[in-house]
Amino acid sequence: MAVEELQSIIKRCQILEEQDFKEEDFGLFQLAGQRCIDEGHIEQLLEIIQNEKNKVIVNNMGWNLVGPVVRCLLWNKEDEKRKHYFLMLDLLVKLCNPKELLLGLLELIEEPSGKQISQIILLLLQPLQTVIQKLRNNKAYSVGLALSTLWSQLSLLPVPYSKEQIQTDDYGLCQCCKALIEFTKPFVEEVINDKENSVESENEKLKDELLKFCFKSLKCPLLTAQFFEQSKEAGNDPLRCFASEIIGFLSAIGHPFPKMIFNHGRKKKTWDYLEFEEEEDKQLADSMASLAYLVFVQGISIDQLPMVLSPSYLLQFNMGHIEVFLQRTEESVFSKGVDLLENGLLRIEDNSLLHQYLEIKSFLTVPQGLVKVMTLCPIETLRKKSLAMLQLYINKLDSQGKYTLFRCLLNTSNHSGVEAFIIQNIKNQIDVSLKKTHDNKWFTGPQLISLLDLVLFLPEGAETDLLQNSDRIMASLNLLRYLVIKDNEKDNQTGLWTELGKIENNFLKPLHTGLNMSKAHYEAEIKNSQENSQDVQKSKDLCSVTVGGEEIPNMPPEMQLKVLHSALFTFDLIESVLARVEELIEIKTKSTPEENIGIK
Repeated sequence: MAVEELQSIIKRCQILEEQDFKEEDFGLFQLAGQRCIDEGHIEQLLEIIQNEKNKVIVNNMGWNLVGPVVRCLLWNKEDEKRKHYFLMLDLLVKLCNPKELLLGLLELIEEPSGKQISQIILLLLQPLQTVIQKLRNNKAYSVGLALSTLWSQLSLLPVPYSKEQIQTDDYGLCQCCKALIEFTKPFVEEVINDKENSVESENEKLKDELLKFCFKSLKCPLLTAQFFEQSKEAGNDPLRCFASEIIGFLSAIGHPFPKMIFNHGRKKKTWDYLEFEEEEDKQLADSMASLAYLVFVQGISIDQLPMVLSPSYLLQFNMGHIEVFLQRTEESVFSKGVDLLENGLLRIEDNSLLHQYLEIKSFLTVPQGLVKVMTLCPIETLRKKSLAMLQLYINKLDSQGKYTLFRCLLNTSNHSGVEAFIIQNIKNQIDVSLKKTHDNKWFTGPQLISLLDLVLFLPEGAETDLLQNSDRIMASLNLLRYLVIKDNEKDNQTGLWTELGKIENNFLKPLHTGLNMSKAHYEAEIKNSQENSQDVQKSKDLCSVTVGGEEIPNMPPEMQLKVLHSALFTFDLIESVLARVEELIEIKTKSTPEENIGIK
């Protein structure tokens, strides 16, 4: 019945001129054709499509059958039937109007979600490529539309994170990336082989669309993608192969990555005809950061870089890209920033990175970004690596650079542990300065005193939360103890002894008062907790304790007592070091020079 109905429609349309086809004819043809497919009359439908007499009708209306054929291919697993469906799809691609087919194929690609996205993309990439190659006009626009649609759908797929996920490729992203490269190659070759150089030529427009696609691919999936170790396995890494091909495309269409990396961020770019909007410019920053990582860390096509570039020059250009990585919240992304920083710093000798570089914004925002990773990242290995990179960065700076960075981080970190880390580094630099034969003005004398003003004080005086700031306070006391031991009042190389009165008023005396207040408070809380625990011991209820104006979360009484005793232990430790510092100060200020010889 369906076949007869379709033949009747075709017979009526055969006597009409092409321009006389009505919208009703298209609808009836599609319904009858779909019924033929649904009822399994595939061979008869193939005969109708292949009949030369129906050529004009199929050219105008046949594209409506692509959707039903594609859906049958997705759902039907019988090899014999699939063979006929593939043949029908090939015939429709060959015989139908390419403009209508293009739009129809792209609509089909946009329809699915989840795992079906990759299935339909892998099915339609080859037909889509064939259709675009048949187009005579506006090919660049068609290529751009296709690549944009494909990328939009691929960006919905989760990027595999681990080696196992890459190998299983459950959502088919890796397969799609490989197929997308094959889809794009003919258009890249077309750009290469075209001899026209006019800016307005179709070739330039095609180059523009390919460049946009490369930028988008660098952001997704390559910005978040993880790669195998650079070893024999690297050749089997589909995402790494995709990255290598994308970078190859850039060079092939006249945008080799060295030129792009080193022009990004400048006012005059080498791709002026790409008028990026503000949001697209943000995407471009992500893409350029991704490109820098692929080249410098993964070593993809790194041999294209000029060998004359100095390590500090390379670091300067990469710092902006590192900043982009560290601003992201995904571990898979900001970890790349840490890796890219390590790659740049390892090329530089210790103490050789000039302080003038800190006038560039990213040279201060990057270490601040590392601090955020150190303090907020839930992954221990990344926290530790960020700490190691911050130390490496400090090591590379010259003395004035270290001094400037220390001031910056002390003012911005707002984290006791980080401040303790910086204070320990200040101590190390003072030690180096005191051992050198020539003066280092940044960690002795007036400059050091200015820095110590940020270290040897309590932010809120005697009411400072000593428990929360215990790391910072202990580091400050240890630094002060070191200064008292190493610098005699007579020499006063550090300027400590001139400022001793201010240090006592701003730091030591408020610390004494704060310790007395904190210990009294916690001892009272321990007493209350012990009394409460006796009252609830039989019922095994939870109890709460208020410390410093904040309530400790409900926990068993014995656990609360343990927490409170731990706080008291911390106060005792601080008090012990404070007493030792004051004892050393008293000895140094009252003893003779001969007596100072035995103090180490």
